[in-house]
Amino acid sequence: MAAGYLEILRARHATRLLVGTLVGRLPNATAAIAIVLFVRAEGGTYSLAGALAAVYGVANAVGQPVLGRLVDLHGQPRVQLPSAVVSALGMAVFAFTGIGPLALAYAAVAVAGLFTPPLEGGLRALWPSVLGKEGQVHTAYAMDAVAQEVMFTVGPLLVTLCTSLWSAQAALLVLNVIGVLGALSVVVSAPSRAWRSAPREAHWLGALRSPGLLALLGAFIFVGIALGSITVASVPYADEHGGDAVYGWLMAALGLGALVGGTVYGARQWSGEPGRRLTVLVALLAVCYLPLMLMPGAVPMVLLTVLSGVFLAPCIACAFVLVDRHAPRGTVTEAFSWLVTTFTVGASVGTGLAGPVVEAGGALWGFAVPGVAGAVSLLVLLATGRVLAASGQGAVVAASSENDPNRAVEPRFSTGDRA
Repeated sequence: MAAGYLEILRARHATRLLVGTLVGRLPNATAAIAIVLFVRAEGGTYSLAGALAAVYGVANAVGQPVLGRLVDLHGQPRVQLPSAVVSALGMAVFAFTGIGPLALAYAAVAVAGLFTPPLEGGLRALWPSVLGKEGQVHTAYAMDAVAQEVMFTVGPLLVTLCTSLWSAQAALLVLNVIGVLGALSVVVSAPSRAWRSAPREAHWLGALRSPGLLALLGAFIFVGIALGSITVASVPYADEHGGDAVYGWLMAALGLGALVGGTVYGARQWSGEPGRRLTVLVALLAVCYLPLMLMPGAVPMVLLTVLSGVFLAPCIACAFVLVDRHAPRGTVTEAFSWLVTTFTVGASVGTGLAGPVVEAGGALWGFAVPGVAGAVSLLVLLATGRVLAASGQGAVVAASSENDPNRAVEPRFSTGDRA
């Protein structure tokens, strides 16, 4: 199982880029949890915590594709590092001013989210130039998803550890300083400095002119809603079963489940149409969310949370392949950033929705949200199956409009000749 991953990690620059990206994304990955704990420490309500986390997520969703397009146009170092610094400064303002002046709190969180660097999309754009072989790049996508789950497993524990040892304020500050250092490590690397996107046809829609990409994004917004709602629904459950420590373990268990599932998924090469495979994976993901409504004791609940995360990383890894196949030429970073954006928007909607649901009906109704969201995601994939499968069938793609002579959908492994 480890052979394919080790082959990739032995490639020059691969380990540094992977680790640097994961560390650089740590503030973004833990933002919702850190904001919720900070607002609670400041005496705020669940609704306020969910609203601030949602503002961060929506701002992040707006910023990712915009910054991703700037990376495609101007390269990675000129965009990634400055945006990382501005994002960290925004979160520092929030940490020092608290929730007293609400307008300032919302503004600071919005700045932090808006300028979050598109490191995730940037890494996927770099894999072809670092690895060179299509099979290795697809394995790298799976390894990338697995490695992210390590971060999502460790990240919540780091947040709760910093909160326990120092304060929720210190957790916000420390994680963002670490994030800037991670971004710096990536942008000073040779592949990042040398990478250039392929020439692109000017089009105001950019990557969004691809119907297949739009279908994929429509499904993944509901996967994000499911994940975001668990973040908030777990807070009242933890309050009744042991406090912040239990909350940290639940969030870590979610990442651990995805880590296990992603590791197994990435250990083999998958044949067949990835669109159909994604539909099956999302169906399994939705089913595994339902047992959370049982809400047993802390230890069984942690195990159920592990189960609920098992199919998350495989879904993400499979989505990477579909994004690569459907992205218009010259929009690789932007296309991957749109997936990140959609997932983030969904998670933000999930946190914002779960807050009032939890206050109205308790944790039980909060844990019902991910199951419903997963089911809707499955329906979207079933409805758009033909669109997602179009580029994988080897059929000739019909000529597109005069505004897009390069065609929006290319039936081949596309990223490799953009790097």
